[in-house]
Amino acid sequence: MITIENLSKNYGDIHALKDTRLTIPEGVCFGLIGPNGAGKSTMMKILCGIIDQYDGEVKFDEMSVKEDPNWVKKNIGYVPQDIVLYEKFSAIANLSFFGEMYGLRGKALKERVEEILVLVGLEKRGKDAVKTFSGGMKRRINIGCALMHNPKYIIMDEPTVGVDPQSRNYIFEMIHKLKAENKTILYSSHYMEEVENLCEEISLIDNGQVIESGKVTDIIAKHSKPGVYVEAPGIEESMLQQFGGVLKKGEGFLIQSDQVLILVDALASWLKQESYPVLRLEIAHMSLEDIFLLLTGKTLRD
Repeated sequence: MITIENLSKNYGDIHALKDTRLTIPEGVCFGLIGPNGAGKSTMMKILCGIIDQYDGEVKFDEMSVKEDPNWVKKNIGYVPQDIVLYEKFSAIANLSFFGEMYGLRGKALKERVEEILVLVGLEKRGKDAVKTFSGGMKRRINIGCALMHNPKYIIMDEPTVGVDPQSRNYIFEMIHKLKAENKTILYSSHYMEEVENLCEEISLIDNGQVIESGKVTDIIAKHSKPGVYVEAPGIEESMLQQFGGVLKKGEGFLIQSDQVLILVDALASWLKQESYPVLRLEIAHMSLEDIFLLLTGKTLRD
């Protein structure tokens, strides 16, 4: 279990984290959701020991990061947003370097490199220079380097940014395999569909604070309200407020209501009366991204 208590971090006048509290159970994929600047990356860097000046306490299985940072580093695999590979070297050389950093040698190192290449789906490209890889392939090797020492905890900061669909699927498969091995994964992403697919529990973070946390199903059940989605060229949010609470959603709007059938009829009549060409008019439920917008007033890509 990972326990975060009263965690705060300032950069001058900027409060990256404000008295944050969070508990991450063992053996789950736990999602951190929030827009840029919410404090996700700062929290992850504190957890893995990169940032060591902060207020509050972070513990892994009751082991304090401040009291024994070396133990924590040995048991964590950190996948940063940026690619941290030696591009002139081969995939095997990169994996071997990180393996040696964690004390692997000889036969054990070679076997682990081969295991990781299979895991990331690049066993046929091991001898090729990383600079010849696509962005998605580099991301996969980047993840592989963090797994060389078989860590119990894995921290992944936006691991699918800019990757192709094939590499994204490989990364998803990797995470499912790691979950089957009872690894504890902390996963940050802007893509809510990824989180819903991978994570059992999540925390919604904004302005350095946790605004909601728990099981995905519980959060949806708590905040989601039925409604009607409408998409029609020319309509604006202010025009729809007469029908109830309005959320911007994609190219249209979601109007919340407990009486969705009555709302559909009322909207259909109004749209016909005002001569708006309707592209979509349908009963819908709030997604996690809609809930985040409802709670913060922000989209994940603000």
